[in-house]
Amino acid sequence: MHATPTKRRRRALALGAALVAAAIAVPAGAEAVGQLALSQHGGAQRHQGDQTRTVQQAIQRAGAKNVILLIGDGMGDSEITIARNYQYGAAGRLPGLDALPLTGSYTTYSVVKDGADKGKPDYVTDSAASGSAWATGTKTYDGAISVDVDGKPQQTLLELAKANGLRTGDVSTAEIQDATPAVQVAHVGARSCYGPDTASCGSDALQNGGLGSISEQLLNARPDVTLGGGSASFQQTAKAGQWQGDTLVSQAQQRGYQVVSDAAGLAGVRAADQSKPLLGLFTPGNFPTRYAPTTATVGGADQAPVTCTANPARLSTGLSLQSLTNKSIQLLDRGRGKSGKGFFLQVEGASIDKQDHAADACGQIGETIDFDEAVQAALAFAKQDGNTLVIATADHAHSSQIVDNTPPTSLSTALRTADGTTMKVSYGTAGAGSSQQHTGTQVRIAAYGPGAANVVGLSDQTDTFSTIRDGLRLSEDVAALSRGARVDVSDRSPHRGERVTFTASRFAGDRQVRVQAGNTDLGTLDLVDGRASVQWKAERGSTTVTFTGVQTGRQATAQVRVR
Repeated sequence: MHATPTKRRRRALALGAALVAAAIAVPAGAEAVGQLALSQHGGAQRHQGDQTRTVQQAIQRAGAKNVILLIGDGMGDSEITIARNYQYGAAGRLPGLDALPLTGSYTTYSVVKDGADKGKPDYVTDSAASGSAWATGTKTYDGAISVDVDGKPQQTLLELAKANGLRTGDVSTAEIQDATPAVQVAHVGARSCYGPDTASCGSDALQNGGLGSISEQLLNARPDVTLGGGSASFQQTAKAGQWQGDTLVSQAQQRGYQVVSDAAGLAGVRAADQSKPLLGLFTPGNFPTRYAPTTATVGGADQAPVTCTANPARLSTGLSLQSLTNKSIQLLDRGRGKSGKGFFLQVEGASIDKQDHAADACGQIGETIDFDEAVQAALAFAKQDGNTLVIATADHAHSSQIVDNTPPTSLSTALRTADGTTMKVSYGTAGAGSSQQHTGTQVRIAAYGPGAANVVGLSDQTDTFSTIRDGLRLSEDVAALSRGARVDVSDRSPHRGERVTFTASRFAGDRQVRVQAGNTDLGTLDLVDGRASVQWKAERGSTTVTFTGVQTGRQATAQVRVR
């Protein structure tokens, strides 16, 4: 007897939990029972025999039904190695990242915004420009959210996936308005444009004729699942538009969102789609870290090595990045094998970067381990599903370095690793009390599933956009996706005063429509799977009602003649 899709999904989620449990049970130290000592001939070898067949078996033809893109913010090769050494030992393995069979590197540079060097490489990117590159396929300047160097909005993978009929999700342990989650749902010139009260929004603000703040654009993008921090910005009040005077959280509820704020609320959500999208806002700002912070100091690596301890402020396990990933997959997966539409999900482990900025070694290690557990969850699902591409990468590298001797001027920390020895970590790009800087080196990208071979070798962030777009067979011609738009009318010859219902459909390339009845503005409506309805009170004479797609400009009309 074959297992049902529901049972297969349950097994996938259970396998994810089992992988994490197995990871925790790894012996503390690289020399596990039955292994050679690292110092013996072959003792540190990772591969057993010729790997050709293993690599060949990992290569699948492109053409995934689902894509899960996991971003470790600030997770350069050094950050990965530090976490592996600490948690599993030098000869150990990260059960998620190190299990992805096909690996490459990609370049992360941004471009200069203006001046004589406009459009030329800016060798050290920020998260906004980097995320915009993989989300849109277009290089841009630091601070930009999915606009090009001239400020023109660029279509994102999440927007394209939605227009092409796929379900979509956006998950982060940061504020959901932070750069990496924002690049999939918004288009602003300044990454700090979180809410209607943000002065830096400038011409992007609704009251100035723009598309609105990141939080407001997120509501318009209408992913099926959005999970993260950042509830504070949703308490702000809209300054313009049809929701003027309402808080953003009130607006979300009026627009059909299921808004949850804790683990119990999230656990109670059984379905999420365009009619009832899920908005989970679990903290006012960023999530607390897994491990309590450590502080690097000048000469710190010469002090007694520390062992990371649990952060008592950490959220419940029901809100861990692994749990959020599993919940998102559960809600987005339609469970129809290769047939039907799939989903696109972006998951960010945000605070590897934030703790690296703070020269907090234990903080960044814990966030890397959290991220790795999310990768394990995605990989477990993909192996059960058979039609899912998993990609794990970073937006840029960061400043932490494993060093042999304590630097005389840089901040540093000594850590007691799983090997029982001391690892010295140095932060040399800023002094005490200042923010450590990103670095411009290429970063790791690894993948599993249909099309995973496209990450092998040296690529760029913009290649990741193409890999996902082509793998999911997403059309970028969203106007064509709304070409069949039409309007149906409940009564084309109503009596005066009668309520008439107009229903627009097949606006697949749009997310909202504006409705005009003659010279009367009937407002802007959210499209649910390309459909929206509005009622109108019949007046005398003949009236034309026009639905205009906000994103494509596509129009569909219907005419009524009042008796």
